[in-house]
Amino acid sequence: MDTPDRNPRHLWQWLAAAALLVAAVYLLSPILTPFLLAAILAYICNPLVSRMTRSRVPRTLAVTLVLVLLATMFVVLLLILLPLLIRQVRAITEQAPVYVDWLRSAVGPRLEQFFGVQLETAMVRDWVVEHMAEIRDFAVQLLPSLKTGGLAIVGFFVNLVLVPVVLFYFLRDWNGIIAGIDRMVPRRWHQQVNVLAGEIDAVLGQFMRGQLLVMLGMALFYTVGLWLAGLDYALSVGMIAGLVTFVPYLGVIIGLVLATLTGLLQFQDPTQLVWVWAVFIAANLLEGYLLVPWLVGDRIGLHPVAVIFALLAFGTLFGFFGVLLALPVSAALLVWGRHLRRDYLASSMYQE
Repeated sequence: MDTPDRNPRHLWQWLAAAALLVAAVYLLSPILTPFLLAAILAYICNPLVSRMTRSRVPRTLAVTLVLVLLATMFVVLLLILLPLLIRQVRAITEQAPVYVDWLRSAVGPRLEQFFGVQLETAMVRDWVVEHMAEIRDFAVQLLPSLKTGGLAIVGFFVNLVLVPVVLFYFLRDWNGIIAGIDRMVPRRWHQQVNVLAGEIDAVLGQFMRGQLLVMLGMALFYTVGLWLAGLDYALSVGMIAGLVTFVPYLGVIIGLVLATLTGLLQFQDPTQLVWVWAVFIAANLLEGYLLVPWLVGDRIGLHPVAVIFALLAFGTLFGFFGVLLALPVSAALLVWGRHLRRDYLASSMYQE
């Protein structure tokens, strides 16, 4: 008679449990988002809490201090960025006719000269002027929420309260949660699972904590660089461009578009945008050749294309919950793929 761990019936039970788990995650993804966000924040902040506890600070007090620090950073960032961003969006939309006139005077003759295309901007400008109030109100309404309706606002505030509460308990009981998961692993697989978990932790931890430092560093560089270039709203543009760098190339694109529109509004002369664009070129070089290799490391192996694909794929399947889930799952699959490749290269199938 087969032993329980070799019985095919148990294999099918494990596969069925995995399928049910995936289905549950898919169906419950809207309500799982704050829990996953809290778990990710707990994973990032746990080393700081552990360092404080090694200094003989009670763990509950250490968790409370870390939560106060996070809440303070969030409130300060919100109070600084949101008013600036609202004013910037209003200013850009109000000056939309100026952009249309610039297209007609600067770009139109070149299009007609090189391509024989005549740029008709009169109708566009008239339409923009006529609907300016609607455009401005619509742009401002997009800032507080990506969705419209009262339920989205209620959900936002529920998550705003729920995430800190869940994060507190996750951080306080983190070691116990990890120990409980460890006890549930079958003893036959315990050593192998520990090796995989250790490698996943090394990859994911270095990537997430390093990427967080990269985001902060890039936000600081963008802000200071754009301020030195004389750009208005340098703080809001720099912070947005820096904080979105966790998606490869997206931070550069968003920041460049915002900075260019703001620069056209402010300078009225495209040649003065050279210094603004130089900031983004220098920032791209700094990120690619210094910050990412130093803070994130080349050994992680999460290729930018793989990161973009994972974010899009998981975001399509699970929404914002999938965006949060994409990088942890990608790191786990990366480590698992390395082990499969190593076993395959050592197998008789490859060597024969």
